[in-house]
Formats: sequence, C-alpha cells, structure tokens
Amino acid sequence: MTIKRLLHMAACCAVLGFVSCTGTGNDSTAHKAKLSIIPLPVRLTTLPDSFLLDKQTALVAVSPEDKQTAALFNTFFKELSGYELKIVGSGTPNAIVFQTQFKDAPGTPEAYSLKVGKDFIRIHGDDAAGTFYGMQTLIQLLPLQKAKAFWITGVDIYDQPRFPYRGLHLDVGRHFFPVEFVKKYIDLLAMHKMNTFHWHLTDDQGWRIEIKKYPKLQEVASRRKETMLGHYNDQKYDGKPYGGFYTQEQIRDVVKYATERHVTVIPEIEMPGHALAALTAYPHLGCTGGPYEVGTRWGVYDDVYCAGNDSVFAFNQDVLDEVMLLFPGKYIHIGGDESPKVRWEKCPKCQKRIKDEGLKDEHALQSYFIQRIEKYLNSKGRQIIGWDEILEGGLAPNATVMSWRGIEGGIAAAKQHHDVIMTPGNYCYLDHYQSQGKNEPLAIGGFTPVSEVYSYEPVPDELSREEATFIRGAQGNVWTEYMKNSEHVEYMVYPRAIALAEVLWSPKEKKDYDNFLERLKGHLPLLAMKGVNYAKHVFEVRGVVESDGKGGVQVKLDSKLDGGKITFTLDSSGPTAASAAYTAPIPVQQTGVVRAAVFQDGKQYGNEFYQAFVLHKAVGKNITLAKPPHQSYNPGSAFSLVNGIEGVKAYNDNQWTGYSGDNLEAVVDLGDSTEIKQVGLNTLSFKDQWIYPPKQVTFLVSVDGKNYKEVYKETTFDGSGILKLRHALTDVKARYVKVIALNAGKIPTGAQGAGNPAWLFVDEIIIN
Repeated sequence: MTIKRLLHMAACCAVLGFVSCTGTGNDSTAHKAKLSIIPLPVRLTTLPDSFLLDKQTALVAVSPEDKQTAALFNTFFKELSGYELKIVGSGTPNAIVFQTQFKDAPGTPEAYSLKVGKDFIRIHGDDAAGTFYGMQTLIQLLPLQKAKAFWITGVDIYDQPRFPYRGLHLDVGRHFFPVEFVKKYIDLLAMHKMNTFHWHLTDDQGWRIEIKKYPKLQEVASRRKETMLGHYNDQKYDGKPYGGFYTQEQIRDVVKYATERHVTVIPEIEMPGHALAALTAYPHLGCTGGPYEVGTRWGVYDDVYCAGNDSVFAFNQDVLDEVMLLFPGKYIHIGGDESPKVRWEKCPKCQKRIKDEGLKDEHALQSYFIQRIEKYLNSKGRQIIGWDEILEGGLAPNATVMSWRGIEGGIAAAKQHHDVIMTPGNYCYLDHYQSQGKNEPLAIGGFTPVSEVYSYEPVPDELSREEATFIRGAQGNVWTEYMKNSEHVEYMVYPRAIALAEVLWSPKEKKDYDNFLERLKGHLPLLAMKGVNYAKHVFEVRGVVESDGKGGVQVKLDSKLDGGKITFTLDSSGPTAASAAYTAPIPVQQTGVVRAAVFQDGKQYGNEFYQAFVLHKAVGKNITLAKPPHQSYNPGSAFSLVNGIEGVKAYNDNQWTGYSGDNLEAVVDLGDSTEIKQVGLNTLSFKDQWIYPPKQVTFLVSVDGKNYKEVYKETTFDGSGILKLRHALTDVKARYVKVIALNAGKIPTGAQGAGNPAWLFVDEIIIN
C-alpha cells in the first residue's frame, strides 16, 4: 500500500468522524453538518472515500468553455495553495475532470453532477454554466487553511436551480463604484450560483455610462455639485462635487468578465422618470426646457422626459443603440418607476400627445412612452424589463415586470402571462437595516434581517400552477443613497444575498433556516478569504417580545452561536460576560430597559439587544384589527401595537403598523372594566417619504364590545418625525377601547409622490 493511500485512510477517518471509512455512503446529520455548501444541492450523498488534491493532481478539460472553468478554479486554488495545477486534455489518474455534456438534445439548464472519489473528481454539466456551478461547489468543499495538499470529502451530488433568473442589483447612480469592485461583486454573486447582474447606470443624481453621440452625458450629467448627508428630511449637504462614469471600454471589460462567469449583465437606463441628470445635459428633452441641475438630494423629482417631444424618443433610441452594442444580453431595463405626472399635466406637447393618440390620461401616456420604446427594442431583437409601474395605463406587450412595491404587481403581470422577476421591498431590498443595533450605519429604513430574506417564497399563493410558471425568479436590490464606498455595500449585501441565493436555487421543500445557519458558519471563512466586509449580525443575540399568556409581555432571547452564553441586565447598565445568565423568558414588570448580549470565551458577538419598554394598561392585552396592514409594513400581528415598545424614528424596528391608502381600526380588550385616565398613540410624519399623519384619530370606549361612545377626537397633527398623541380623560370606565385613524388619502400635487396613496404609520396604542 502506498504512503498516499495510508495517508488517505487516516484522513478519511478524521474527516468523516464516526462514519466508517469502509462503510457505504450515507446521509447522516453529523456528516452533512461538516459540509458547508450554499446553496444547498438538490441531492447530496456522502461517500466513504476522500480525494487528496496535491501538486500531482491535474485538471482535465477539453472544450474552450471547460478550459475556462478549469482556469478559474486554478485562480482560486493558487491563492489557497501557492501553486497552479496543470490543465491537460485527456483523462489521467489523480485528476479533476471538467466535462460539459454537449448533447444533441439540451439537458436541464445549469444542472451539474459532482462526484468525489478516492482517485478522481468528476464534474459533468448539462451545459457550460452547469460545469461552472459544479466547480463553485468544489471550491466550497475545499478546506480553507492554506496548505500544499488538501483532503476533499467524498460526495456524490446532483444539482439544478429552481428558478432560471437569480439576480443581484447594484445602483451606481447615487454612488459610483470602481470597475475592480464591480468585478468582485460579480465574482461573489457567481460564487453563490446567481446568474444575473442588474447594473443601474442612470438616475437623477448621476449618469454613469459613456454615450459617444451625446458627450455631455459624461461631461455634465455624470457630475453633481454636492451630495445629501443623512435622510431627506435632514436637508444637509456636504458641499463637495461628486462624479464618475464608466467608459465603453470599461463596460465591455466588465461584460466580458461576467460572461466568463456565466453572469448576464442587464443595464438599466431610466425613463421616462429618474432622468434629471440627462435633462441637465440636454435641457430641450424636458417639458419646461430647464435650466436643470443634476440631483443632489435623494428622492423623486418632478422633471422627467417630455413624452410629447419626438426628439426625446430619438435621443433615447440613440442611447439604446450604443447600449445594445455594449450589452449583448436579451434584456434592457428601462426603469419606468416613480415618474411623476406633474410636468405632463401642464405641458402643451404632452397634452397634445394624449389627444392625438386618443389616450385616457397621463398614466396612459406613460404606457404609450414605454410601449414605443419597447417596439424599438423589439425591432432590434431585444426585450424590456421595467419596474411594476409599467403596469399602469396598460402593460407593454412583451415586457417583463420587476415587482418591487410588494407582490401585487407580480401577481397582476403573471395573471396576464407576462414574465415576472419578484423583488418585493420587505424581503429583497438589501439597503434596509439588517439589525436593530444602535451602532448600525445609516440606511434608508425598513428592517430586513437574514432570516426575513431566507423566509421569502417567490411564487405567490394567489397564482395557479400555469400562472406560477411566469415567475422567472427574484432579485436582491441594492440602492446606494447611503452607501458611499465598496466596504459599506459588502456590509449591507452579505450574508443576506447568500440567503436569497439559496431561496432561488435550492428546492423549496429543503428550506431549513437552522440548517442554513449551520452551513453559513462554515461558509463565512470563504467570504473572509475573499476580503468581504460581511455583516456579522446573524449570530448576535436576538430578542422576541411576546405575550406571557397572562395579560402581560415577556422577552425571549436566543442566539445561533454554538456554545455562546447569553447574559442580560434590567438596570440600564451594559451586559457583560459576568451579568445574569439568561435561562428563561424575562417578564416585563416595569417601565425600563432590557439589555442582553451573547459571549463566547469572554468575547461579545455582534450587537447587543437593547429594548426600552413603557408599561401601561394595554400592554399584553388582546387586540384586533378590522383590516390587516400592508405587507411591507406588517410587524406580523396586531400585538406590536400593545407590546410596550415605542417604535423608533427610522421605522426600521418592525414595530410600526403601516397602511398604504387605508385606515387603521383597532379594538383593545383590557380584560375587565377599568378606569381609563389617558389614551394615546404614536404616528409618523415624513412627507418626503410619503408618510403622512392621519387626518383624524378617534378614540371610543365600550363596556360590552358592541355599543361604543366617543371620548376623544383629534384632527390636528403638526411637526415631523414621531408624533405622540396623548389625551387625559375623566370619569371614563370601560373594558374595550376602539381606535380609528383615518389615512390622509392621496398625496397632494407638488409633494413627493404626488397622486400616490399616502402611508399611515401607527405604533403603540397607549391606555393608562
């Protein structure tokens, strides 16, 4: 027996633990726990043998595509080992074989098989992309400690994706990122078997693509005089000029780089809205003729392309001609979102277009605009993708819809048999906060932890089996208003994008969040090796505030950190490793703060849990809502309105109950008839973010839950931010309290989001 085989047998026992070195392959839990493959394969069986990868190992590849995949593997392997493996064209013992099954009849797109035996590793792809994804799985099987030789666990894998479209988006209009980072971004998404990079290249705040026919786009539209600091309502600026754009040569380089990694790049050129930067360069394209200025604040601008001006269509067709030369893929994204109709309503050219074309209104004019662009792109063999606003006024015949304002747009488009990419904000917007920790960097709002992303199911229940086939996949969106550099982008995207990658690749029935976290623990060192500034919140202590079943509330703490010790305090002091150990849910018995953290070897992991409570008579009591809130701002139950927690100004804490255009009506059951001395609630006012205070709030009380009398009504709400309504009562005794908050209705003309339904946000209902 050779020394190599003796080493092999010893390593086999060490790698596989108590699994017999000579036994048959099995799927034991202990065995799988040591494999950190993400996304989870369709079928994985462990084998008793392992493969020794060393300097004598060869890479076998024949076709140009397979040689390219072998070379990419070599690039990674050299970083790990310090040497490259030889690429040869014929079979040999001690080899890794890359072989695409170029069949007469096509197989399953992107599928592959991977087998690790004692003398070989064989990767077979149903197409070149499948072989590439098999190579990515092989990388995840490699031990990550730098060495000269590596034992690879024996496995037999068959794998294929659940969805054909698996995307990740990057906005470079708000902040510009260098080519080197864009390539790293593509590397990372390809590593997790995502296949689409959505490159958002133009917006109000900057035009980022060179167009040779219109040089002012790069000379003028790519630069803004300054940049907003903080949120829109802060109205602060840095006073520093900002700009940047990609040359056509750089874009070709990025597209080639992506193609080698089986990633399709979809460019987004915004129209008819989000066009202020372009209008600044060429003011005759707007309804007023300018002058315009490249956007310096975040948000939506009223100035859009003039839909009544034929030169606008000539301009955009010229731009798209150059874009199509750079991006060979099937799709061009044309935006179509957040396009106010304010200028069109007053523009003689636009009104003439409406009349001449027999259009109903400005929404139909937007549909005309989109369909005219679509016809042009279709004539060039391309198809459009647009955000779900392109449904308004009639959907373009061959358009693919990206559903971002919840899932309703996707449902509507699928029922019309249009392809849909799902990207609802509450699951897929990676610019939301991912932790409730106080030290998180500024974000736009919302709260979308890794667990929320992983819980997403892209196919809505409302669709029939046939309609469900039009859901082509989903995408994570990364809007960069509050991400100034590459490190911040990585912090916001990873590991949340990894969770989404598994949602889109792995079988639905195999989803298991705890199992995903176990594999993620072993996967994170790979991100560290690649220099990714990933967020570490996934293992921090998490707290759930719940009913104690006795008319009160309690805090249940948890952490996914193996061997971690959770400690807590109730006196506002910071928890340490020596603080009280958490052993059971903590009852909330007074106004104050619960603080907790998880420690291992004396070191704190992740952010601290910090939750302030305000105790009042409604805390923990039964509450019912006449109508559920909007899914994008639904804390999960009405309990959040009486859990003793006052939501924060950033509304990223999953406490605010939100209604888009609808009213809130809630009934609190205090359990017994009791004296009530005060009623109140918290609401939000951020009109620039479409969040308006209620136009009226009414409190009513009842003894029997049937007959109510009004005890207080408020119609005046001044100020912005969190508005706290409190009102004293006398001689009031009741068991039930009904609260009705009326939505402000449509956002008025001239305001951000004019014509859209206002958001109504309500938090803690206070009863004392």
